[in-house]
Amino acid sequence: MPITEILARNAELYGSEICLTEINLDLQESHHITWLEYELIENNPAGEYRRDMTWRVFDEKANRLANLLLKRGIKKGDKVAILLMNCLEWLPIYFGILKTGAIAVPLNFRYTAEEIKYCLELSETRALIFGPEFIGRIESIYNQIANIRPLFYAGENRPSFAENYDRLTANCSSEAPAIKLTDEDNAVIYFSSGTTGFPKAILHTHQSLMSACYTEQNHHRQTREDNFLCIPPLYHTGAKMHWFGSLLAGSKAVLLRGVKPEWIIKTVSEEKITIVWLLVPWAQDILDA
Repeated sequence: MPITEILARNAELYGSEICLTEINLDLQESHHITWLEYELIENNPAGEYRRDMTWRVFDEKANRLANLLLKRGIKKGDKVAILLMNCLEWLPIYFGILKTGAIAVPLNFRYTAEEIKYCLELSETRALIFGPEFIGRIESIYNQIANIRPLFYAGENRPSFAENYDRLTANCSSEAPAIKLTDEDNAVIYFSSGTTGFPKAILHTHQSLMSACYTEQNHHRQTREDNFLCIPPLYHTGAKMHWFGSLLAGSKAVLLRGVKPEWIIKTVSEEKITIVWLLVPWAQDILDA
């Protein structure tokens, strides 16, 4: 079974239930004010520190992107790269690419411009979706990746050399595209961190991703009542494949942007988290806090 069918199933069975929550406590702290300061700043600061998404909206957003990509000439077997920080848009974009039969290429947000260019060329990427944090890096290699078009920008203050992801997808159909997928179809290319040289590409099929779904759900013994806290970056197999257990169970996940001990503890408490994947330094920071 292609992994995209699990998302479609969840949208049908649990459509109105929240499946993803993005929490940005750094944004909340930066907007925390006293009554004395209230009249001195804008009363409605841009940005939200908490955003929610239901299974139905998740699936619809994935379908809208898939239909946009197909309209722009992306076909089965083509590669589409993702260069985003953790955000509510990340996973719908990932699944939107898969729904076209194309191959998703998540990129490490720590890559330099030269490493980004190398990975795009090695993977023979046809299109790229990137976020605000990467404008400078993409602009610096723009002329060197002229064969990679379109460039879609997800976020505010769109640079002139990219197209508006939100506006374009909003005008596309939310119906699933009629693309036949099989377990053996290639689904994603992950890149290594490149600690001993340039990053190396690893290809996964839909069958491989489904295997990860079952492995993670069995490992965590996840049920629909569980809430998973995801802190590591989604470009990494570790974070995303841990979340695959939530996908298979049809349960909620929380994306926390930041690793401060007080943020982790606050989120675990307020969101009633039952499963969290912590790296050792983060766990040590919590113990030392």
